[in-house]
Amino acid sequence: MKKQTIKNFLEIYKTGLLENIIPFWIKHSIDWEDGGFAFCVDRDGTVIDTDKGVWQTARFTWMILTMYNEVEQKEEWLKIGKHGVDFLEKHCYDENGKMYFIVDKKGDPIRMRRYVFSESFAAIAYAAYYKATGVEKYKERAIEAFNAFLKYNTTPGLIAPKFTKNRQTRGMGTPMIGIVTAQELRKNLADDSYTSQITGWINEIQKYFLNYEYKAVMETVGPNGEFIDHFDGRTLNPGHAIEGAWFILQEAKIRNNDPGLVKLGTTMLDWMWEIGWDKEYGGMLYFKDVKGLPVQEYWHDMKFWWPHNETVIATLVAYELTGDEKYAEMHKLVHDWTFKHFPDKEYGEWYGYLHRDGRISVPLKGNIWKGPFHIPRMYLMAWKSCERLIEQI
Repeated sequence: MKKQTIKNFLEIYKTGLLENIIPFWIKHSIDWEDGGFAFCVDRDGTVIDTDKGVWQTARFTWMILTMYNEVEQKEEWLKIGKHGVDFLEKHCYDENGKMYFIVDKKGDPIRMRRYVFSESFAAIAYAAYYKATGVEKYKERAIEAFNAFLKYNTTPGLIAPKFTKNRQTRGMGTPMIGIVTAQELRKNLADDSYTSQITGWINEIQKYFLNYEYKAVMETVGPNGEFIDHFDGRTLNPGHAIEGAWFILQEAKIRNNDPGLVKLGTTMLDWMWEIGWDKEYGGMLYFKDVKGLPVQEYWHDMKFWWPHNETVIATLVAYELTGDEKYAEMHKLVHDWTFKHFPDKEYGEWYGYLHRDGRISVPLKGNIWKGPFHIPRMYLMAWKSCERLIEQI
């Protein structure tokens, strides 16, 4: 990739983050009256549902504090981060300390889920706030949230199982989110003890979820990595696997370009690009069947925002680590398709849900699932990756 090309990408990512994405959410999402953030917004930022997702609350809190810690120490960003942390602490836990999934405008609980990803996202939010302020309480809160994530995921019976014992499964979500959560805590709490847990989760993904027969990263397998020849076992999520790939590539970079981790991450990226890239219309498909059979989810061929975010990051980090021009070409393909179809040039930010051919499915900018996390994280990660690439040339 030529130096000027990298500079052009860098400018797109930097200005897009600072002048478009972050300002959109600061303008439209902050609920100064009742606390927290309103993420369910229409195309122009109008709030269309006042319920508040705990995942998105913690994620935006982490994002804005990461901007404070790594871009510029703007008091406005720190104030917004505190606003998020305060809402998490005050409203997002039940009497047993488990975190909710959705609360209403005033913070009263609406929904609890079996999953404990609220805890993982809260952990990174607290850790980022500790990094920003040095207040010891939030280091403790980060550790508590992370330990809750571990406890609920490793203690049988704490959460009612989703399925019976007749077809037990192992999912990639927990080790994948475990890796990135531990990476953030290691960085912001300055604690290298998290490295051993990261290694364990990477080994788990490599041992159980890489299927060399189909050249695919499986989403769901049996307890010992067995192939489950049913809808759930055959269904692949390319964007999710590619997200896991760049988590591993990031770890490779931290470990002095560890060749084994580079190989693992690029293998995951290569396989899932081949499976997920839509060769007819471009862009990343949402679900595929590993055997090429019909997929049961009706949105399988839609184009969602976040798999494209993950693929932009993964291809750029892979190029940074390997210098292989195929990753530069892959990055250009996904970047060009993404920036042609998702950004809203009139009101700012991105559409989240497109039909297979790139037509807009729904114009909203946020809901319980989509908020200021994947998109700004992509802009920041890609910006910084481009800076490092320029230094290497």
